[in-house]
Amino acid sequence: MTDPIADMLTRIRNALMVKKETVEIPASNMKKAIAEILLKEGYVKNVQYVEDKFNGKIVIELKYTEAKQSVIGGLQRVSKPGLRTYSGAQEMPKVLGGYGIAIVSTNKGIMTDKQAKAANVGGEVLCYVW
Repeated sequence: MTDPIADMLTRIRNALMVKKETVEIPASNMKKAIAEILLKEGYVKNVQYVEDKFNGKIVIELKYTEAKQSVIGGLQRVSKPGLRTYSGAQEMPKVLGGYGIAIVSTNKGIMTDKQAKAANVGGEVLCYVW
């Protein structure tokens, strides 16, 4: 697999399209950090880590509204292995005019665009969530 983050986003997107309650993703530290951000920002209900004989799994419980609409409107991978996308602290992108979030990998860890701007650090823009 050349792009594990794109695989994670695709698994979540596919599970949302068929209205699944949970989705399982092979674990890594970066995926765990992205899942924690999704939990803190209120896009998913719950995140669990399940150990197995390999790296483990991340089980994400998806969140829906009363009308069975997904809370996550969309997921988009920005920085790809073939074309990395970086942003400074002042040029941090706004997703849908501030309605969504951008997940950024900085030298201080993985954080949202608002946290990176507040900490005055730039980094690689991993994905957009709205």
